[in-house]
Amino acid sequence: MIITGKTKILTIIGARPQIIKAAALSRAIKNNFQKEILEVIVHTGQHYDENMSKVFFDELQIPHPDYNLNVGSGEHGKQTASMIVGIEEILLKEKPNCIVLYGDTNSTLAGAIAASKILVPIIHIEAGLRSFNKSMPEEINRIMCDHVSTLLFSPTRTGYNNLLKEGFIENNPPPYTFNNPKVYHSGDVMYDNSLYFSTLAEQKTTILNDNNLQESKFILATIHRNNNTDEPERLNAIFNVLNKIATEHKTKIVLPIHPRTSKLLHKNLSGELYKTIKTNEYIKIIPPVSFLEMIALEKNATMIITDSGGVQKEAYFFKKPCIILRSETEWIELVNCGAARIGDADETKILEAFNYFLTAEDLKFNDLFGDGKAAEFICGEILKYIN
Repeated sequence: MIITGKTKILTIIGARPQIIKAAALSRAIKNNFQKEILEVIVHTGQHYDENMSKVFFDELQIPHPDYNLNVGSGEHGKQTASMIVGIEEILLKEKPNCIVLYGDTNSTLAGAIAASKILVPIIHIEAGLRSFNKSMPEEINRIMCDHVSTLLFSPTRTGYNNLLKEGFIENNPPPYTFNNPKVYHSGDVMYDNSLYFSTLAEQKTTILNDNNLQESKFILATIHRNNNTDEPERLNAIFNVLNKIATEHKTKIVLPIHPRTSKLLHKNLSGELYKTIKTNEYIKIIPPVSFLEMIALEKNATMIITDSGGVQKEAYFFKKPCIILRSETEWIELVNCGAARIGDADETKILEAFNYFLTAEDLKFNDLFGDGKAAEFICGEILKYIN
């Protein structure tokens, strides 16, 4: 049902990072645009369990989804096809003024295909990011979404420039459509969130006390990308170097375990290394954590080791050096300014990066991600150009 006088947006979320990103826009709507914008939230169910999804809605004060497609995990084609069918049905029923898509998951791709086929304008938040590695499913998803979008909001200048290089036109006049899209350097909604939830994280979580962690006395590690978890050689290299760092430096490494990683540790690690990791007093593997708990860990860690794009940025937000467990990054600004280093799954590179950050002084954390009001800006532009 369309409420007269309001712009109706259909927000698609399907994975934990998208739930978190959506919090910024939902909060901006609630605080500043309630009279102008009606948000309908669709959860594809791409990733769903109590700790990885539902708790995030409660903790981040996001309205619970109006729809849940419950597609579950599966092969890319089958999963994406199921989402396209479900999203198209909802679009035809709700008749929104536009669809809002985040990032680069299969939910993003499904929303882009469904909406573009029936001419619903697409708003892409986190547009323009490129790893320049098309073997990553996420790279395909983000490119395809960008090229059918009407308004594209890039969190960084690099992302904005990537879009210009791909043929998007700077300062083109309205009206805007997917044939005449508008591109923005908008700042990052995740920076909005980190500023907003930073104090709350200290007040609302007990994650440090629960795990006997002291400020700046531990390293935070996260591993979840399938090319790391599913490839035994890479997974063994990563955990071997984590074990070496923890043991030789007597430094506690805290690893909130992603469900995929948890399932594959025993299968893909060598028997000896698996036993060593499990018995190493300096390696603490804990269950998945909430967003506020993750912020508390990031704020208090001395260093962060991760293959997550989101965690790379959050490390930067909280001025923590970061080792990236991938061969490339969409957030190349972090590497260029010296706050992050690419270690891939290469033990030598990871150790070199660790030793560098152990003694590095005067690391620079410049203002790369906006002013903390990206979501408000995005809402204002939607109202200006989508009707």
